[in-house]
Amino acid sequence: MTNLKQNSAVLQAKTAAPLGLGWHGNADEVAVDESQIRAALLNLSQPLYAVTDGVQVGIAQGGQLSAKSAGGSDWEMISVLPALLPSAFGDPSFLTCYGTRYAYYCGAMANAISSVDMVIALGKVGLMGSFGAAGLPPARVEAAIQSIQAALPSGPYAFNLIYAPNEPSLEQRLVELYLHYGIKAIEASAFLDLSPTIVQYRAVGLSLAADGQIVIGNHILAKISRREVAAKFMSPAPAKILQELVQAGKITAQQADLAARVPMADDVTVEADSGGHTDNRPLICLIPAMLALRDELQEKYAFAQPVRVGAAGGISTPGAVLAAFAMGAAYVTTGTVNQACVESGACDHTRAILAKASMADVMMAPAADMFEMGVRVQVLKTGTMFGMRAQKLYDLYSHYDSVDQIPTAEREKLEKQVFQRTLDSVWQDTEKFFRERDPEQIVKANASPKRKMALIFRWYLGLSSRWPVIGEKGRELDYQIWCGPAIGPFNDWTRGTYLAEPANRHVVDVALHLLTGAAYQARIQSLTQAGVQLPSTLMAYYPHQPVV
Repeated sequence: MTNLKQNSAVLQAKTAAPLGLGWHGNADEVAVDESQIRAALLNLSQPLYAVTDGVQVGIAQGGQLSAKSAGGSDWEMISVLPALLPSAFGDPSFLTCYGTRYAYYCGAMANAISSVDMVIALGKVGLMGSFGAAGLPPARVEAAIQSIQAALPSGPYAFNLIYAPNEPSLEQRLVELYLHYGIKAIEASAFLDLSPTIVQYRAVGLSLAADGQIVIGNHILAKISRREVAAKFMSPAPAKILQELVQAGKITAQQADLAARVPMADDVTVEADSGGHTDNRPLICLIPAMLALRDELQEKYAFAQPVRVGAAGGISTPGAVLAAFAMGAAYVTTGTVNQACVESGACDHTRAILAKASMADVMMAPAADMFEMGVRVQVLKTGTMFGMRAQKLYDLYSHYDSVDQIPTAEREKLEKQVFQRTLDSVWQDTEKFFRERDPEQIVKANASPKRKMALIFRWYLGLSSRWPVIGEKGRELDYQIWCGPAIGPFNDWTRGTYLAEPANRHVVDVALHLLTGAAYQARIQSLTQAGVQLPSTLMAYYPHQPVV
């Protein structure tokens, strides 16, 4: 005891109420200096005990407990810290459903920013990634499916399906691909309503087990930020759509009947202030609201497996991960931070400027896929002029009914500074693109000058999201980099560590650091709630070395 008391105590029992239990063990099993305590707290697989001898507080590992009066112990118990592995967070049914080790998945970012390499790297350690299929031609998506299935024959992985109200045939072709290759999990994003294609995907995977239970073969994780849209995915598919699919021969009558008895989605990912399509909602408000909606609809429909509610948007530090789970999230989803990792489809220049971004270095800009509807995406504003230029295009679209109405001086400015070519040549390329992708778009554009103007403007909006992926030289100021404010806290957290360098940011390492840090901070919270006062240097977890 003498040697222990001579050490500088770094923990204090501020308002702690001892539990009336004694702790017995060797003196060297009680951590009392900062490095020992941090190491003990990071030993997540073992229970720990906060103890006091009346003078100082320590963290004990091992030893034995007894009634305080029974053994004459010099150490009295303040709190018990149970083992807390990162795999313990969230809803265990999420792990079972998708075959993952953790209630964590990396969400899709379009144009294969969530790349084949990223999905495979995650899958090999039991983490799920969603391939960023949006914006890609079906042939490219098919090649990705083949590569991922070859590397991860047993998963886990998912593929993205983005809402495409202006190109329903493209959405249909993707669903047909997913059904053909037996993709068992898709991440639905940017949906404003249910489409027949996503209902078809869900229904085709339904069957009855021998015991009469409904077997769900095709799983859906729906990214949602609006209550009315969440309600659609938390409810059974609409009878009208199911009937139309049966009549079209796309699903059977039995599948339609089963679809009326299960929710459209297994999981609803509450998407708060994120990169890309977002409503900029605060997660702290969204999670409780969506959980309440889920409970309301579960009471109404009594599903065998209630819809799980996960958290996305702002998930970039251990504290954010822990907060999401503390609010009741079944799992967490990351996006912006994954783009900053070496496995992402983004180019080196993109990752470099992301590594310098702060929380305020983002803005909203018109979206390419739903430009005419006024839908907006969140993008990086530092190091690029895309946001301002895209907004200018939308302002012109709103004010004029055709490109011919745009004043000559304004048009010449657009051709020189934004498009860097004539609008007539842009239209020629646009025609060629849609002739291969969706010829109906050309028919509509030729019948409507305003529609034609929209497609010309979407040429810039679409290519600007590809340039930061391929690293287009000379177009750096036009890079459309989807980014949420989460990048700022992530850069702050990694500053001064090896993860500050873009080349060291590996998606698996980042994920495991976030989960490990959340578990560490959960233990810190337990000590704080027990009345143990910690020095500021112990309060946070930092990624000082690779987890794997």
